[in-house]
Amino acid sequence: MKQLLTIIFISLLFINCKSKKQTITYSTDSLKIIPVTKNVFIHITYLNTDDFSKVECNGMVYINNNEAIVFDTPTNNIVSEELIKWITEIKKCSIKAVVVNHFHDDCLGGLNTFHSLNIPSYSSEKTIALAKANKFNIPKIGFNKKLELKLGNKKVINTYFGEAHTIDNIVSYIPSEFVLFGGCPVKSLNASKGYIGDANTKEWSSTIRKVKSTYPNTKIVIPGHGKSGDITLLDYTINLFK
Repeated sequence: MKQLLTIIFISLLFINCKSKKQTITYSTDSLKIIPVTKNVFIHITYLNTDDFSKVECNGMVYINNNEAIVFDTPTNNIVSEELIKWITEIKKCSIKAVVVNHFHDDCLGGLNTFHSLNIPSYSSEKTIALAKANKFNIPKIGFNKKLELKLGNKKVINTYFGEAHTIDNIVSYIPSEFVLFGGCPVKSLNASKGYIGDANTKEWSSTIRKVKSTYPNTKIVIPGHGKSGDITLLDYTINLFK
């Protein structure tokens, strides 16, 4: 009898774990969604590049009280539709905003899909200027140094700390989750410097030091490419560009 109960318990545990994984994780050839907390997810899409071939690109989704904010769009409009469908149909959330980290395609390549649904988009004024100059998709609402957004009763802080991967890049912090979306200014552990064609490599370390000193209690850091980690990703990035 004891052995039977043990078998039943293990079976139920296996089923529960399997069910949980299927509920909170999404994966197709074009889009992966990985939970990092109960309310925060990384969305991963792909960009074909000349220098680095097919590259995985990270964005973020923050959900609270059946509302969501998306940080960086998928790399094109078709995959943006897929992400929006996951948020609205599977997670049953309305999308209140999309926040753009900087002016490259891995941040705003799918922006027009969000605009077609009248979802407001935010970025630094520098990003808007660069997007216009390069004839890229243009975010609608700009800010200079800092923008706070509310999602239900929770706060999201979007800040321009200085030049790094690009001259316009920002970071986004969710205090209630202790999660920092660093985007491309932040490197995953053991990553190379990557594309630096629009970078300020002299200021990069200084900019990330400011991020670290402002958010010392950060528990999860999401880079623009590669695996998320803790605050040691900021240390790694600082040392990489010393």
